Amino acid sequence: MPHDVELIILLAVGFGVALIFGYIAARLRLPPLIGYLIAGIIISPNTPGVVGDLHLANQLAELGVMFLMFGVGMHFSLKDLMQVRRIALPGAILQISVATLLGIGISMLWGWSFGSALVFGLSLSCASTVVLLKALGDRGLLNSVNGKIAVGWLLVEDLVMVLVLVLLPAMAVLLGGQALSSGAENENIWLTLGITLLKVAGFIAFMLIIGKRLVPMIMQVVARLGSRELFTLTVVAAAVSIAFGAYKVFGVSMALGAFFAGMVVKESDFSQRAEAETLPLREIFSILFFVSVGMLFDPRILIEQPIHVLGTVAIIMIGKTIAAMALVLFFRYPINTALTVGASLAQIGEFSFILATLGVSLQLLSLEGQNLILAGALISITLNSFIFSAVEPIQNWIRNRSHLARLLERSGDPLAMLPDAVSQDYLRDQVVIVGHGEVGRRITKTLMEKDIKVVIAEENREIVENLREKDIAAVCGLATEPSVLIQAHIQHARLLVLSPMDILDIHKIVDIAKTLNPQIQVLVCAESKAEAEVIRKDNIGEVYFAKEEMAKNMTNHILHQIEVAHHQSSSH
Repeated sequence: MPHDVELIILLAVGFGVALIFGYIAARLRLPPLIGYLIAGIIISPNTPGVVGDLHLANQLAELGVMFLMFGVGMHFSLKDLMQVRRIALPGAILQISVATLLGIGISMLWGWSFGSALVFGLSLSCASTVVLLKALGDRGLLNSVNGKIAVGWLLVEDLVMVLVLVLLPAMAVLLGGQALSSGAENENIWLTLGITLLKVAGFIAFMLIIGKRLVPMIMQVVARLGSRELFTLTVVAAAVSIAFGAYKVFGVSMALGAFFAGMVVKESDFSQRAEAETLPLREIFSILFFVSVGMLFDPRILIEQPIHVLGTVAIIMIGKTIAAMALVLFFRYPINTALTVGASLAQIGEFSFILATLGVSLQLLSLEGQNLILAGALISITLNSFIFSAVEPIQNWIRNRSHLARLLERSGDPLAMLPDAVSQDYLRDQVVIVGHGEVGRRITKTLMEKDIKVVIAEENREIVENLREKDIAAVCGLATEPSVLIQAHIQHARLLVLSPMDILDIHKIVDIAKTLNPQIQVLVCAESKAEAEVIRKDNIGEVYFAKEEMAKNMTNHILHQIEVAHHQSSSH
């Protein structure tokens, strides 16, 4: 085979086979990345048939890692994380610790060294953001409280893994591996670690002080030219050059450089356009990354070491899930939140692959360990959609055994009841607002300015705690549960206001409210025109749809302006 066409052959065969198996995976309602991994296995040296160039595949995988990390940086939202920080931050750190310890424990029983066991355990502790976002999106849960907690949890996991990727090369020799740079073996390990941390701190400071201003400024200058391809090139050049500069100038990983490149691009006024323009390129390189990961996998491990594979899958799908659910329930969140977060974390993905590849290059992790991680990822991602499908039946089964539900949810939660300071006089003719998102916040603020009594029913505990700190009456829980509306004293309320939510939940809440208070008036904020029409047909209350109300307000403003202009011209 002529050397100069190996890249073309790899791309042609890799993309062709990835397309076929990605399509099959999508038809089976599985994440397409399962198909990409299988495509890599088929063209790998470990299976018969067409063999792709592994060296070239690894170089393309490096680009894939950079663009994956760039995408993670662009999706990283400090605002989203802050909304759920009290559960996501301690929860994710404790869950990573539990999963890592389980991984260390089982692999040391197999006779592995501590260094190998640590990399193995860390690889099993982090779930795939790609798989999670797809699973939540397919079920319409991305903007729900449970979805935000799961995404916030994964953001913390991503940050921890970024830190691990930075520190692992510096710690490699201490853990029994080999340093990436020659001569580093003879250096003092703590000096190496200190220098690494200083370099990372220097790079972060540079990005936050200079990069945060320079990159958006360059994007703005290029955007004014109106050239789409130049704008796309600017974003790609920023991602690749910052990643390379981080490695060359500061000596930190290209993955960290790409992550911060994504973060500074997100700070730009053109972040949405940048995300849309670079999405196809990022997806192409992500596919190459998953194909190259598949090429590293040796399927013989499934036959030769089935017990090890089962142990790995058990940690990912049972150990991590139970630990996460226990932590969510400990923080007094409801069963459905615990089940959703548990299902979200019952898989591993891209960070696990990146960490495993780094572990092998540092001679910390054996090829057997890498194969076990890849097998665990393939099996857990394939089964993840079935776990999500089981959330509702399991929740219903627990709810039907109320003693078990009370035990799990630890009844007596102070946030599930209104404070004693809220007088009985206050709880008459009040407005009950379900949900304290953008719509709920605006309505609450306006009503309170007019001295109209308000009670908020909200799922997010942190929001309820913040409201109570401001002396606003609020109760925590799902409004589809009668106890929550009873606590909000719906039986004495004048109005029920529902923020945008699932139409089935709207029906449940209104049914409960009208059973407890047949005279109550209901106002519903619909998410779409179709939803607004369905609610109107069901005649459950007044319906408001954002675009419709905006059009009415703008029309009234236009008519008012025309009337004023007409009046002025006639007076002259």
